[in-house]
Amino acid sequence: MIKVGCCGFPTSMKRYFGNYGLVEVNSTFYEYPRLETVGGWRGKAPENFEFTVKAHQDISHKSKMKLDELSLKAFEYMKQICKTLKAEMLVIQTPGSFRPDKLGDAENFFKSVNREGLVLVWETRGPEWEKPEAYERLRRVLGSLDVGHVTDPFKVLPAYTGRIAYFRLHGLGKGMYYYQYSDDELRRLRDIARRFEEEGKMVYVLFNNLSMFEDGLRFMEYLEKGKFPKITGAVGLESVKSVVEKTRYPAPKSMLVKKVGWRLVEVEEGKQVRLAELLAELPSKTFKNAEELLKELKTAKKLD
Repeated sequence: MIKVGCCGFPTSMKRYFGNYGLVEVNSTFYEYPRLETVGGWRGKAPENFEFTVKAHQDISHKSKMKLDELSLKAFEYMKQICKTLKAEMLVIQTPGSFRPDKLGDAENFFKSVNREGLVLVWETRGPEWEKPEAYERLRRVLGSLDVGHVTDPFKVLPAYTGRIAYFRLHGLGKGMYYYQYSDDELRRLRDIARRFEEEGKMVYVLFNNLSMFEDGLRFMEYLEKGKFPKITGAVGLESVKSVVEKTRYPAPKSMLVKKVGWRLVEVEEGKQVRLAELLAELPSKTFKNAEELLKELKTAKKLD
């Protein structure tokens, strides 16, 4: 089975619960919410809705996976949050500064904590973990501990998964978080997810990019129906209009590229491009309104 959700709530809880069956709670990385508050989240969600929880940074960033009073206290509270949410999975994400030479600290932490049946998964950050020797060491350690390796599958596949494959998608390219996945990329994602599913694993796909709500919905529709909805609901100039008319004007070209250039538009049936590619054809000037911008684009790219 492939489960799809977002890292955090990108919209109201009511709207989110009406569209998704899974969410990764991210606010727990930054603060310790009261259990009464957490119980309120559970109470608002449908009965079969699933939560996963991201562990507090006291474990990963402050204690740096060392087994000390701070990390143990944080872990115990994370367990209470998981119990309140009926969440079976805790996600620990270490920073890029936590390199393979610290693997022993992580191993000791995972080996020593009392999980009480909680599934632990760990997202490593940084290219050092992808080097063959470090990757193999990580595979052996995680396999011995049954701790799943969380990755962005577009960048690297997990060293170890156990019965659960947990993916977090942060976007591609320079902007990373400022990213929208194309239909072709989501097709690739389905192929990757299905390979793990065919191995009998439960696959979690969590979007963590600026357009995560829309991308997740498109991906779920593709999984269910085998086809994608139109990315903006229109084609050609109307597709561009649906994006640029939401921007505040006057706006210089450079600001438009930064704010909406990462967005995808459908220039013709079945052909998507990033708006930055179209904006590159325009002169460097300040546009008074969306109508002026669309007129320039129509002339430069002959969009209808």
